Amino acid sequence: MNNLSRTVIPLSAILMIFSQAQVSAQTRERSEIAVEYKWNLDDLYPSVEAWNDAKEKAASQFDEVEKFRGKLGKSASKLLECLEFNSKLSKEFGRLASYASMKSDEDTRDSNSLSLKQELQQLATDYSSKAAFITPEIVQMSKKKIDSFIKKEPKLKIYKFALYDALRTKEHTLSDKEEKILAEAGLLSDGPYSIFSIFSDAEAPYPEIKLSDGNEVKLTKPAYTMYRALPNPADRDAVFKAFFGMYDKFKGTFGAQLYANVKTDMFYARTRNYESSLQSALNSDNIPTEVYKALIKNVNDNLDTFHRYLNLKKRMMKLETLKYSDVYAPAVAGVDLKYTYEEAQKLILDSLEPLGEDYKNTVARAFKERWLDVYPTPGKRSGAYSNGSAYDVHPYMLLNYNGQYEDVSTAAHELGHTMHSYYANKTQPYPTADYSIFVAEVASTFNEALLINKMLETIKDDNIRLSLLMNYLEGVRTTVFRQTQFAEFELAIHEKAEKGEPLTGDILTGIYGDILRRYYGHEKGVCHIDDLYAVEWAYIPHFYYNFYVYQYATSFAASTDLSQRVLAKEDGIVEKYMNMLSSGGSDYPIELLKKAGVDMTTSEPINKTMAAMNRAMDEIEKILNK
Repeated sequence: MNNLSRTVIPLSAILMIFSQAQVSAQTRERSEIAVEYKWNLDDLYPSVEAWNDAKEKAASQFDEVEKFRGKLGKSASKLLECLEFNSKLSKEFGRLASYASMKSDEDTRDSNSLSLKQELQQLATDYSSKAAFITPEIVQMSKKKIDSFIKKEPKLKIYKFALYDALRTKEHTLSDKEEKILAEAGLLSDGPYSIFSIFSDAEAPYPEIKLSDGNEVKLTKPAYTMYRALPNPADRDAVFKAFFGMYDKFKGTFGAQLYANVKTDMFYARTRNYESSLQSALNSDNIPTEVYKALIKNVNDNLDTFHRYLNLKKRMMKLETLKYSDVYAPAVAGVDLKYTYEEAQKLILDSLEPLGEDYKNTVARAFKERWLDVYPTPGKRSGAYSNGSAYDVHPYMLLNYNGQYEDVSTAAHELGHTMHSYYANKTQPYPTADYSIFVAEVASTFNEALLINKMLETIKDDNIRLSLLMNYLEGVRTTVFRQTQFAEFELAIHEKAEKGEPLTGDILTGIYGDILRRYYGHEKGVCHIDDLYAVEWAYIPHFYYNFYVYQYATSFAASTDLSQRVLAKEDGIVEKYMNMLSSGGSDYPIELLKKAGVDMTTSEPINKTMAAMNRAMDEIEKILNK
């Protein structure tokens, strides 16, 4: 529902934890990494003991919320007091959760750090249960009454958006007792993902293979993301077969986990009287389900553009048949763009010039003041993310930097999230600082667009330009087409379950395989999909986060529109963009983007993205035809 009735980690923290990043299989022990490349969690709490003290202090206040029960509609002062109390605890829990989650992410094998996360989840559920009466009491008020309360107590103005939003979702708000039961159900809801995460990140029996150069490698998830791009096609094929062979062996287990997650989504949707899990997921941000379905249709309508890219890659790689195991390999032989972390910092800062000095200087602070955890170490969480939930401190970023251009781009991406959180937290009061998933990826992919533009401005060598242009197109593949492919799969499995049909590992593989083959033009001879690779769904963590992934594609389309206008120096566009970042969650995401000049209820942003994609391919073909 909304943040009025529960203490949660703000969305600006949890939305970004799934960003894909290529990371090295060659890791150093954490103790061997210089301190300037490790985040400084002391800015949150100086020690685990201090964290425990803060946690106990917060927990000791839980029962105080009971004094507001039955009184919220009686006076403006009582409503204000309750909301301020709830916000104070929510803010503290955001900080506590940041420390616990990041401490655990340093080494997912460490059961002591994992226990901090589990302990906090229990406490959050306890408080949510006690505070479950807040939203039901608010939705019993009329808009007229709320307006009169705000007039009497001006400090309530910062809660106006949340109060109005509660009224909007009134038909999906249950009674006090029912909300309490749903809050208690939170103890169970993260079970499927927790099991998936522990097994796939720490305990899965990943295979070992011998490469053509004689090296033997263990294909953990980080190793797979690196070795799937090897120059030898036979090596790539072997990597894919071995890696997904492991997932295929356990597809029954992965299927049971994912089905349990789908049933969790269904439980909340049905309990709150939504027509579907999709409507339930999108309604929190007031996004029509038509936006989701239109994205799938618009992307499917543009599969010919995607197939043009795949055929271009096949041509550049001089392959008789393009296989799915080839899609991550570089299309330009002999171009290996490598950058030290220090070089990456300069590249990123230079690319951000169009956004002004304040933006650049804050990014420089992030590098200097240890907001980032840079290098891969044994047991460290894979991928990359930005965590902006410590409202009174600063955002943090996790990277697994490996020196490739993709890693530079990933750092720019996460810094986009970080700056979004920084400006929202700096500008907005706590109740409206937390922004929606729907706008979250705009800031990150916007930074990627500025980076690739800067690179293309400064590099004239044809081979390097080809590499960069193909890297951009690969970004469109993974962010627009791949994430929409995921979104279509996620919708399909929820709709199947909602009809009462089973979802076994084999059934999930069948559904995913059909969609994968259509997107990649398997039947048209564009890209061959081995039957084994249809188990890829079991590898994707995004499917555990309730219709999350479609927003990668919508955000990429929005950022393409915005970045093109910023680079064209359209009058006032930088101010509009910065205002969007600073607005946090003070309005619905569709409206925030409209104020910036992008209407996501139309097909225009996707059409502009396809046009940009075709322009890049035109330039590539022009170079190739020289």
